[in-house]
Amino acid sequence: MKITYYGQSCFLFEIGENRVLFDPFISPNELASSINVDDIKADYILLSHGHQDHVHDAEQIAKNNNSTIIATFEIVNWYGAKGIEKLHPMNTGGKVTLPFGTVKMVNAIHSSSLPDGTYAGSAAGFVVEAEEKTFYFAGDTALTYDMKLIPEQFDVDFALLPIGDNFTMDIHDAMIAADFVQVDTVIGMHFDTFPYIQIDKEEVKEVAQMADKELILMEIGQTIEL
Repeated sequence: MKITYYGQSCFLFEIGENRVLFDPFISPNELASSINVDDIKADYILLSHGHQDHVHDAEQIAKNNNSTIIATFEIVNWYGAKGIEKLHPMNTGGKVTLPFGTVKMVNAIHSSSLPDGTYAGSAAGFVVEAEEKTFYFAGDTALTYDMKLIPEQFDVDFALLPIGDNFTMDIHDAMIAADFVQVDTVIGMHFDTFPYIQIDKEEVKEVAQMADKELILMEIGQTIEL
C-alpha cells in the first residue's frame, strides 16, 4: 500500500489498482506549492467534513478524473449541484463495500460546514479495511471514547491522526487515541499549514517516543509504503 502526502490532511492511497484520495486541500496551501493538482489521479475522494482546508480541490480533481466522491449526505448533495455525477452518500456508522475494500464512517468530534456556509452534516472519520492493510483516518477530531469501539470491530494496522492542536487533538491526545485504537504506528496530519497549528517537530517526536509509538511525519510530495 503506497501513501503520498499532499499537505494538511490530504493523502493519496494506492490500494491495488485503485487510487483513494482523502481531504484534498492543495492549491491554496503555500507549503504544497510544488504540487500540481491537475497531475493527481484519483478514483475515489473521501471527505471527512466540509471545511475548506479539507475539500478545496475536490471538485476539480473529481471532474478531472471522473472520481466518486464519498462523504456525508449533505456534502454529496452539495457536490451534486456542482455537476459531479459519481457520488456515494454516507452517514456515521454506515459501511460500504468498494473495489478496494470496505469503508466505515465513524464518529469525529468537530464542526462541519462547506466553504459557502452550507450545513455539511456531522464531521466524520473513516476506517478502511483493504486486503493489504486496515487503517483509521480520523479526520479533524477531538479525543473521544468512541475511538475505543474501533478495535472491537477492526484489527487496525495504523492510524492517521491530527496533531496540530487548537482545532483538533494535539500530540498528547493523539497518543491516547492511538492507544484507544490499539495501533503503534501513527501518521501525523493537520499541522503546520497555518500559524494556529504549527508544531515543534522534535517535541512531538519525543512525545511519541515516550508513548512507545512510531510517529511518521511525511514531507509534502513524499510517498511511503506500509
